[in-house]
Amino acid sequence: MRKLDLRTGTPVWMAYRAPSVPTQTLTPDVKCEVLVVGMGISGAMMAEALTGAGHEVVMIDRRGPLLGSTPATTALVQYEIDTPLSRLKLKIGRTDAERAWRRSRLAVMNLKAHIEALGIPCDLATRPTLYLAGNELTGRALEEEAEARTDAGLLSRYLTAKPLKDEFGLDRDGAIHSHDNLALDPRKLTAGLLNTACSRGARLYADVEATAFGHTKDGVEVATAAGPVISASHVVLCTGYELMPFVPADNHQVISTWAIATKPQKQNLWPQEAFIWEASDPYLYMRATKDGRVVCGGEDEEFQDEERRDALIPEKTAAIVAKLKKLMPKLDTSPQFVWAGAFGSTSTGLPIIGAVPKKPRIHAVMGYGGNGITYSRIASEIVSAAIAGRSDSEADLFAFG
Repeated sequence: MRKLDLRTGTPVWMAYRAPSVPTQTLTPDVKCEVLVVGMGISGAMMAEALTGAGHEVVMIDRRGPLLGSTPATTALVQYEIDTPLSRLKLKIGRTDAERAWRRSRLAVMNLKAHIEALGIPCDLATRPTLYLAGNELTGRALEEEAEARTDAGLLSRYLTAKPLKDEFGLDRDGAIHSHDNLALDPRKLTAGLLNTACSRGARLYADVEATAFGHTKDGVEVATAAGPVISASHVVLCTGYELMPFVPADNHQVISTWAIATKPQKQNLWPQEAFIWEASDPYLYMRATKDGRVVCGGEDEEFQDEERRDALIPEKTAAIVAKLKKLMPKLDTSPQFVWAGAFGSTSTGLPIIGAVPKKPRIHAVMGYGGNGITYSRIASEIVSAAIAGRSDSEADLFAFG
């Protein structure tokens, strides 16, 4: 496995208490139906979906629950994919591009309904989104993007400069206004999903590193650094940006991102506390927390190494603060939290989900982009269907190759 220091600094979510998640020590060999590798948000969604379908699940993580990249997310849970629909159509065709965007929209709706049905307290709230004109899309190009979304059945409204200023107080040439995305606390959600899986019999083993994967007649044997072997009928790799060497990564790269959070200031927030992000490269993105902090991030660039990423924290923080102040002059933009993290990216902006080529019964989830939590939901649906012997109607969109 490629080992990475996935984040540096203190993410804002550390200011809020998340439920504890009980783990065990792996001593003897164990057997199970499904082994999930990774206890972050994608592993938690996978384990909850699998146990909900009646599967026997074991989870391992070389750190422990919630200790990888999950706390570094800014948790703008939205259906809008990093690659604009008008551009994704040119990459993969109109039909598949619209299928991908609609599936992303459905995943956000399904996630909201599921969190509510499970009763997980994670500060869940519905938020509109503003996609601001920037150096990638502006004027007629941004309007065409809004039209492409509407044609795909995704209700969007193009705002010119005046209504954008009148309704939201923002000075930009235009924006796309959309609805029904989700704000939440990612640590609280992850803990809630893991504890739900535990209540259904899932066994969680912390400080366990998978070192080798061998195939048997009816499953997979996973060797661990400490010695015990885990035998499973299926394995699901939810290791985030730390990829196993046998998982193809031709179309996958790791991106560094930086973020800040301000002090609580409800009185200074913008109308509807809409998510805001830019049609720019690099783009700025922001949201508010339940208690009125502003979380803002961006300045993304290709990951080189942890030392370079961390050395850039002061410079990137200053750039984010300056952009935020220009966009929101009434805000106190002084950072109370500063951190750096990582996310996986692909050429299309779509994740890679499914069976690993030439590795029977091993499934992987990777390439999250800016839609990590949304894509984790899609992954839980696709992989749990495959393990149950069913086919998911959109699995082909995200499959390897």
